[in-house]
Order: sequence, then C-alpha cells, then structure tokens
Amino acid sequence: MHRRSLVVLALACACRLEPGSSGSDAASTGATFEPATATTGSPPDPTSTTGEPAPETATVVHSFGSYLMTPYLEIEPCVQWTLHNDEAIYVNAVTLVNDGGFHHSNWFAVPEEVFAGEDGFWDCASRDYNEITAAVEGTVLFAQSTQSRQEVMQLPAGAVIKIPPRHKIIAGVHLLNLGSTDLESELRMALDIIHPRDIGAVLAAMHLDYRDLAIPANKHSRFTGNCSFKATFEKSTGKPFDMKLYYVLPHYHYLGEYFGLQILGGPRDGEFLFELDGFNGGANGAAFDPPVDLSDADGLRFACGFNNWLNKDIGYGIGDQEMCMMLGLVDARVMIESRVSEGSQLVGVDGEVVLHEAECANYAVFKNPAQGPPTPEEIARPLYVPPTDPGDVDLEPTKSCVDSPPTAVPDTPTTLTSVRDAIFTPSCTFSSCHDSSAPAAGLDLQTAEGLGARLLAHEVVADTPDPLVTPGDPQASWLYRLVAECEPQNGNGATVRHMPFNAPTLLPDPLVAKLRAWIEAGAIDD
Repeated sequence: MHRRSLVVLALACACRLEPGSSGSDAASTGATFEPATATTGSPPDPTSTTGEPAPETATVVHSFGSYLMTPYLEIEPCVQWTLHNDEAIYVNAVTLVNDGGFHHSNWFAVPEEVFAGEDGFWDCASRDYNEITAAVEGTVLFAQSTQSRQEVMQLPAGAVIKIPPRHKIIAGVHLLNLGSTDLESELRMALDIIHPRDIGAVLAAMHLDYRDLAIPANKHSRFTGNCSFKATFEKSTGKPFDMKLYYVLPHYHYLGEYFGLQILGGPRDGEFLFELDGFNGGANGAAFDPPVDLSDADGLRFACGFNNWLNKDIGYGIGDQEMCMMLGLVDARVMIESRVSEGSQLVGVDGEVVLHEAECANYAVFKNPAQGPPTPEEIARPLYVPPTDPGDVDLEPTKSCVDSPPTAVPDTPTTLTSVRDAIFTPSCTFSSCHDSSAPAAGLDLQTAEGLGARLLAHEVVADTPDPLVTPGDPQASWLYRLVAECEPQNGNGATVRHMPFNAPTLLPDPLVAKLRAWIEAGAIDD
C-alpha cells in the first residue's frame, strides 16, 4: 500500500482519572499499567556486577519560548525545534511542560528540510503544515493530554521512538485562553535518550478515531468502534499478524466522561486493557510493561462515553465540539490507522446511556525506512547526544515552584466577577475539574449565579481547620493557600497538591494577589 494513504493524527487526551483494569484483566494480559506521568528516575548503579555495561542515558531540554495569549484567544500555530543531530537518537521518555493555555498538541520528528523555516512558533499555513505529511515523512513522537500543564511519556525499558539524523521536532498546537487577562505561557520539552545497545523495540504509531459522532443533547451516550485490522496487516505485509502494544493515550474534550480499550477477537475477546473515568487536565497516557501481545487477536475495540449536558447535539471537531480517538505506540511492521467515518448505528440503551456502535475502516502503511533498528556501528559507539542550544544550557525540564509573595500587587479589579473570569474559568473550570456538570469535591466554580454563597458555605473535603474562604483573612482561607503556596499543608502537617491541577508552578503573582485582595476586602459577591 502506498505510504501516503495513511492518515495518522497523533492526538491528545482527557482529564482526571486513574488508568487501570480489574485484577482479572491484569492477570490475563500479564501486563501492568505504568502511568505516563511517572518520572524517568535515576540511572542504574554503574557498579553493577552483572557483567553488562551500565545503561548510558542523557536528557536534552529545550525551551520553545513563550506565547502571549490575549484574553479569549483561540489559535492553532505550529512550533519547531531543530535538533542539529548528526546521528540518530533513541528517545525513551518525553516531558512536556507549559504554563497553561495549551489545549492540546501533537508532536512529530521530521527531516530538517520538511516544512522548512526558523525554529519557534509560526503560522502553520505559511509552510503548508499537515500531520499526514509529518507522520509519513518522519515519525510520531508524542501527544499532549488535553489541557495538561505537565506530562511525562515514560516508555518501558528498551522501547524507543527513533529520531534519525538531521531531524527536527515539530507540532501543531491548539492554544486557548478562556481568561479575561493576558496569559504568557512558556513551553518546554525534554527528551530522555538511551544508548542503541539497550534498545529492544523501535515503536510506531497506531491511531483509532471515531469521527461519526452525533452526541445527543441532554443525554449520556457511548460510541464504540470495532477495529479488526489483523487482515489489513497481513495483506499489506504478507506476514502473520504480529503486534505488541506499549503505550496508549486517549483523547476527548470537556463532555467526555469515559474511555475504554478492549481486545477484539481471539481467545481474549472483550478483555479490557485500559479504562478511564472522568475528565480533568491531568496526564492520562499509560504504558504497558510488559507490552500487550495482540498476535492472537483480530484488533482492538475502543469506546468513548459522553455526558452532553448542553441543549444541542454535538459533533466531531474543535471548539465546542468533541472527539473520540486514541494514540497507540506499537512494535509492528506497519503503522495502523483505524477510523469510523460513517455507519454509526444506535444499538441500544444501557440504563441512562444511549449506545452507538460501528465498524472501523482500517489502513496499514509501512514505516519510514529510516525507522529501522540501530546499526552495529551505532551499538559500538559511545552514546551520541545532540548539541544544546545556547539558550538551553543548564535548563531544567520543569520550572521550580516559588510561593506567591503576600506583597504582590494584585491585578485589578478585585471583584468576585473578575476573580471568576481571570482565575476560576481559565484555571479551574478549563480542565473541567470544577465545572457545573461534575465538580471536583462538589465545588462548582463555573456557574456565576450564587458563586459567592457557594464559596462561603462550601464544606472543605481536605483535612484542614480552615474554611474554603474566610472573609478578611486570606491566610485562614484554604482556597487562597492552595493557589499561593507550592506545598500547602493540611491540619495534620501533610503536604497536599497546590492548584491549578497538574501545574508545576503557581498562577502569576498578580492573579494570586487578586484573589488575596478580594478575600481581604470581605469576599463580597458583586
């Protein structure tokens, strides 16, 4: 099959949930779920007595710079980092960190001459950027979970994404500032590379996509795609079906409430590999270690559940529309694209959930020839590390968190309406954690009517003697402490996570000071 027939749209993902499976599922697959938010960890002890050389690793960090998002801006620029690598590098982990406003982003490694131009942010149309060309000319590298501020895709030991010589990192990014103030957000990426001798598998992308969405208004619904790609694989390769699944990352938007992935066909038909419940701004990819062997299956079945609390039907797309897709990283001879573009059928109702189902159209394309295993020469040489840009010397993957000073000058005005528009909407409901549909800890920060009363009356779930808001006293207000302190402590002295959710740093000082000033003035509802 011609290589350009593939439509690979590496995707992003959804909100707070815990990847996992039942005990029986884990036992039958022999796989454990490693959340992709895990850090790389320390290198093994070089004094190992196994007789094998200690693994050689290195981390390369780059700042793409900051993007200034004006109030209520929605834009989709591209961004680029030229590696200047004279040799191939083998990436075992990718870290992506931003200061907010990055709704999602899809990352590729492509030859330097593809989409030629300067590094940094640029207009995608000016270079005719598209993800099909990026995937076919290069390789999928990484996809950001929906609205995640910090994320690590840690692959199992020996599993890598290969970046051939003279390549660059490139992405289309969806930026969205829902706030009433400017948002300046820096973007950083780190690549953890390993020595070619330690490589067990060079991974390729697979993409499952349910495009024929018609999500009914005021209903819970679920859309299931049955993707039998075994025959497509065997026809294109002339070989028996052989695929191992290493990593998955689902993607849906603010109405999404469920994702499930099952084995389709064979002796393990229906076995769940991965499930997510809910939506937040967390990093929701997961790695399988050991990988899931799909050679005795026909393919995969995936499903997305939605809670459409709106008074209108929702389709497929960006903005206020939805998506249902999954990026997978596999050890296989070909890349797989499976999608439902038409033929979705109403198949029943399960309680309050309306069920839709369809068969996937399946496509296979051979990997780029540059995506081969390491050569004997690479294995024999020392670990190659690409040069560091002058501005990236000694740059850490993640910024250090610093407490917000109580002397910071507040952004004005300091009314509750302004607090809601500048802080709550972009940072607390943007990730659907404190929206009106399924608010975390029962705290709805989205609905304007009665917001002040809810803040004063809310019963704090955390183990703290402080009310959520104590009029006139920010330091006795749990809400303020969560956004002003990097390591807020509860009543027992235990450190809890600061807010915004999944953010390595705090909000800008003027915004934290805005909340402080509103509380100091009596926490009045305007």
